[in-house]
Amino acid sequence: MASHEPETAVEVAGLSRRFGRKEALRDVALRVSRGQVFGLVGENGAGKTTLIQHLLGAYKAQTGTVRVFGIDPVYDPTAVLSRIGYLSEDRDLPRWMRVGELMRYTQAFYPNWDEAYAERLREEFDLPARARIKTLSRGEKAKAGLLVALAHRPELLLLDEPSSGLDPIARQDILAAVVRTVAEEGRTVVFSSHLLDEVERVADHVAMIHEGRVTLDRSMDAVKTTHRRYVVRWRELQAECPSLPGVLRAVGEGREWDLICEGDEQAFAVALGASGGEIVESGVPTLEAVFVARASG
Repeated sequence: MASHEPETAVEVAGLSRRFGRKEALRDVALRVSRGQVFGLVGENGAGKTTLIQHLLGAYKAQTGTVRVFGIDPVYDPTAVLSRIGYLSEDRDLPRWMRVGELMRYTQAFYPNWDEAYAERLREEFDLPARARIKTLSRGEKAKAGLLVALAHRPELLLLDEPSSGLDPIARQDILAAVVRTVAEEGRTVVFSSHLLDEVERVADHVAMIHEGRVTLDRSMDAVKTTHRRYVVRWRELQAECPSLPGVLRAVGEGREWDLICEGDEQAFAVALGASGGEIVESGVPTLEAVFVARASG
């Protein structure tokens, strides 16, 4: 890698996108550093795929800017796409091809294609070279798509809902292959999923997208250190949760409530005590619990 290359693999600033009356992205700003596994999380329809399509140069920014390796993918697609591996949610592969034919066909587009690595992946994924794509299971199609996305050793791997519709074993195989690739070679990965437990396992940075807006953009460690889940109990029955600092979501009735909070734990505990409550359980919330709390706030 040349020394003048930017340390940022992806930079998006002020990106908005409309489809008719629907605002798919609203003033999105993101930065993905080289070597990161960057998780994009959000419900279906939140704007994750639209964002990834901008990174691929399929959509031109209506407002704002998109840069991949410092390059606008719309104006110089060759310079960008040759350095990207992409796996789409719909596994858009030629159904009539055999696995071996798919590998040779894709190889023609990438000078850096590594035949030995591609064959090793095919064996690891247990994909018969003569099997036609149309005969593969959903999990096998996802593995075939990941194989051709990885075999030219891309600097940036874009995964759009890579395990959507797969059984748990196939999901684990896909994620393990991605994690292994990153660990061995230091690749940059942007990983989109509505399955937040998956992102929590593999990502070291996460951005939450809700209704086209980025509602959280932090390292996974920071998310875990700044959010807490409390089970609290008050001396008196509560018709609604009292106003307390940092509460993002409160669920419960009567005396016992479940809270997801962000911020100063001591300030929360002092305010809780003043309201006649006490903490009976405390822990780190799941990424899903954090997302639901922030999305419903």
